[in-house]
Amino acid sequence: MSSEKFSIQIAPSIRAALEAGKPVVALESTVVAHGLPYPQNLEVAHQIEAEVLEQGAIPATIGVVEGVPTIGLTEEQLTIFAKGDHVLKLSRRDIAFAVTKKRNGATTVAATMALASLAGIQVFATGGIGGVHLGAHENWDISADLLELSRTSVLVVCAGAKAILDLPATLEQLETEGVPVIGYGCTEFPAFYTPRSGLSLTSRVETPQEAAMFWQAHKEFGGGGGAILAVPPPASSAINGDKLNEAIGTALIQAEEMGVKGQAVTPFLLRKVSELTEGASLKVNIALLLQNAKVAAQVARALQ
Repeated sequence: MSSEKFSIQIAPSIRAALEAGKPVVALESTVVAHGLPYPQNLEVAHQIEAEVLEQGAIPATIGVVEGVPTIGLTEEQLTIFAKGDHVLKLSRRDIAFAVTKKRNGATTVAATMALASLAGIQVFATGGIGGVHLGAHENWDISADLLELSRTSVLVVCAGAKAILDLPATLEQLETEGVPVIGYGCTEFPAFYTPRSGLSLTSRVETPQEAAMFWQAHKEFGGGGGAILAVPPPASSAINGDKLNEAIGTALIQAEEMGVKGQAVTPFLLRKVSELTEGASLKVNIALLLQNAKVAAQVARALQ
């Protein structure tokens, strides 16, 4: 029987911050390795980390580096991930494989939550969560992000779920799993590229302090799971709903025709929507990533 021991690597500055009770914000690496094109992805990664720092918190970009789960990627590691050569896309189920094979792996929402929780990080900023895919009643295509949210104690700051998903079904599944979705200054579930989804939220907070108070209460009474702080994308960059729905419809048809399946579906659809909206969706994506990082850092500070 193997006696090998496994552990996570935490950057010294992040470990010191956690031990001192200073605010730390987890960031995913999939957006770097699989979400945006190089070199724009590396530039955006720097901007997101800078936004967290500007708000007085410590950024912790998470990934698996040559088989080692790593909290706080270095500049060299970020560059390797941004170039995307042979970097796996990891959900929680894939972490052990990357560790065993000593591979580089970029963490999705689920995997980032899992590793952030192990490191003791409470707040995580991302773009949008995964959810129930259109047609899931036939193919059972439901993101592992939803299950992770139900069992891992991390507050996820996001612009709702990705607009290419079945948003009503995603909200229903979150309710079933006992995951609260709290609007940040809004009472409508954001649809990633646009603030409007037509789906009402029953809970709302207005400030980082209120969000922090909610999170503390949820940790006490919520059964150990996570929660979503839903932040609408900046109005200045949001896309018209009709234009967005048309682009998503076309992208879905192309994905079906090309036989795109599994983990390849979401990056394919996001890339096609960007092409069909002439880059407008990419502009929104970057804007909301920066905004979510800002809000997450403010909430992490309020938790002090």
